[in-house]
Amino acid sequence: MHVGEALNFSVQALRANKVRTFLTALGLVIGNASVILVVTISITGREYILDQIRAIGSNIIYAQYSAGSSGNATAEGDYIKLADVEAVRDELGPRIVAATGVMTNFDRMVIGGREEDIKVIGSDEQYATVRNLQLLAGRFMDGSDVSLRQKVAMLTQKLATRLFGGQYSAIGQSIKIHGLQFTVIGTFKERTESFGLSELASETILIPLTVIRYFTPVERIDPLYVQAKRSEDVEPLTILVRQIIESRHRPGARYDVENLTAILDAAKKIALVLGIVLMLVSAISLIISGIGIMNIMLVTVTERTREIGLRMAVGASRREVLEQFLTEAVMISISGGFVGIIIGLAVPLSVRFFAENVQVPISYLSVVVAFGVSALVGIAFGLLPANRAARLNPTEALRYE
Repeated sequence: MHVGEALNFSVQALRANKVRTFLTALGLVIGNASVILVVTISITGREYILDQIRAIGSNIIYAQYSAGSSGNATAEGDYIKLADVEAVRDELGPRIVAATGVMTNFDRMVIGGREEDIKVIGSDEQYATVRNLQLLAGRFMDGSDVSLRQKVAMLTQKLATRLFGGQYSAIGQSIKIHGLQFTVIGTFKERTESFGLSELASETILIPLTVIRYFTPVERIDPLYVQAKRSEDVEPLTILVRQIIESRHRPGARYDVENLTAILDAAKKIALVLGIVLMLVSAISLIISGIGIMNIMLVTVTERTREIGLRMAVGASRREVLEQFLTEAVMISISGGFVGIIIGLAVPLSVRFFAENVQVPISYLSVVVAFGVSALVGIAFGLLPANRAARLNPTEALRYE
């Protein structure tokens, strides 16, 4: 029997039982669509998480004082200083985008008729770059604001709204910090919300580092931020930053010098494991569909026993009978898989019609894998019914009622 004849007989047999064929293939439709959608969701979720982490600040290294050596009292000299920030800039200049430090203080302000403690942080013109801040109104601090010790301030989005009712209305307003008048030059927010886990709280005032120094009894940079130019430089620069800081302070002082690489790697591993788990769950539906194909084909063999006997009586070989029933199983599997692939691709592609700026990544490897698995399921689960049909005794098959 030629391949064309096997296909022709298979199409005729499947068309004779359209409802049964559709219901059998439905499992493959759902299974393949699930595989593609699960992979798409996994990739989209992974990229979203990684983008959120990167948005905190790309290639970031951060350092802060940890503790003195055992038996030594904490000395003010152990703290990271402004001079340490300058040393990092000088020694790592060509390899970094920026280096900046943060000093933190608090002051009481009257908001809505009552006094509240508001966080005041000091930094310089490189802070916005390193922390990837988003300007909402006005402007960021510049080098002249820092060098000339200008009494200017920037407000977080929430604080600007509470104090002045909005972002633009806050620009040019005066606020009092530690008894001095500061002019609001801009409002901002974190591009990715850190929920107060960083030095930025939802209600924070940012002023020049050279100014906050006068309000702080002890000079302490906490943390020091460094942004590497290249991602492959993050790890070696982390080591160098530690060496620079430790070399400028007494032995025994300990510093935590970390980067976001470990967090990014952890997020990638979690996303990979989650994707594998979801793929395995989807694979179960394909296996169940394969079992359904096998059961239906076994029923089909029983129903068509006389047909099989008649074909063998007129000269059909056992191999030709096996090929015909195996072809039917593979056709059901592939057709269901093809429809499932179309549905699986249509869902993420249709998102672009509803949200123009949203690009849902599609793994075309998952399409190839889904189609290959569909064919494999048809062969694996169609082989037993096809083999049973081929092993029927022609004489007994003809007498079957």
